Amino acid sequence: MIKKFFLQWSTFLVILVITFGSVQNPITSNYIYELKHQAAAPVSGTSELHRDIADRKAAYEVAPVDARVDKVWKAVPGLNGLAVDEQASYEKMREGGVFNEQKLVFRQTTPEVTLDDLPPNPVFRGNEQKEMVSLMVNVAWGNEYLPDMLKTMQEHGIKSTFFLDGSWVKNNPKLAKMIVEEGHEIGNHAYSHPDMKQLSNERIREELQRTNEIIDATLGITPHWFAPPSGSFRQDVVNIAAEMGMHTVMWTVDTIDWRQPPPEQMADKIITKSEPGSLVLMHPTSSAEKGLEMMITGLKEKGFHIGTVSDLLSEDRIMVRQQQTWY
Repeated sequence: MIKKFFLQWSTFLVILVITFGSVQNPITSNYIYELKHQAAAPVSGTSELHRDIADRKAAYEVAPVDARVDKVWKAVPGLNGLAVDEQASYEKMREGGVFNEQKLVFRQTTPEVTLDDLPPNPVFRGNEQKEMVSLMVNVAWGNEYLPDMLKTMQEHGIKSTFFLDGSWVKNNPKLAKMIVEEGHEIGNHAYSHPDMKQLSNERIREELQRTNEIIDATLGITPHWFAPPSGSFRQDVVNIAAEMGMHTVMWTVDTIDWRQPPPEQMADKIITKSEPGSLVLMHPTSSAEKGLEMMITGLKEKGFHIGTVSDLLSEDRIMVRQQQTWY
């Protein structure tokens, strides 16, 4: 115990002597001052830049948008918000030492209500704030036009959603696999292209189930989206599809390509009428094949991204910065 006390007292005396000496010695004193000053400078700068980011971030943040049931458009998906990641933004700005809005880093914030939270309703469009459209191709015939349509999409680097008739998949497995190999999304288009509105609930379930089974057996895919043939449905159809894990998808803009309109006229109509969130309906037809490139080019020139139905109807924002605007 005495030895421990002696060691503690000796240590205290040594520290006291060093401290006294540094105070009396101007060279040592100045050196210690310089060290303290250099260490304090970055801390002060860091704090100031952090405060600047925190004070300004509200002007750049966007609140998330909840999904809703609209009187006209029925189920409308929500949209993620944007929040400033303060620490990541600071790391990008630290070298310059000053606030720079070009170096802000954002993270997406999810809405409280998503499409999956809504009661079963058909979907006619994506969120109106999302600068994206989706091309949905309903396939029950038109094999001769599919290869060139796929080639055009590949050349322009876009992915679409193909809603496949179950009996068509059974009879055309190679074409169905070609669509998947090109990276496109697959949806359910019933089995025998019936008028779903006129079917019994038992038949509705059978049409959807058989199609999902043949798509799974042929392509190894379970569809999450269902497009009623000819757009015919009643609420029972929507409910049964929901029970099977699928949303019922309609369209915002229709090419009416089965009437064989002039390709230029068809493309111009789609480009003119498409808005943020539009679902564009088409089929494998001569008009669609010949007008597809014009349509894609025109939609891109209008500022739209083109994605799958899943891309469009998700809450995810398109994280591309264009003229200081995030969307």
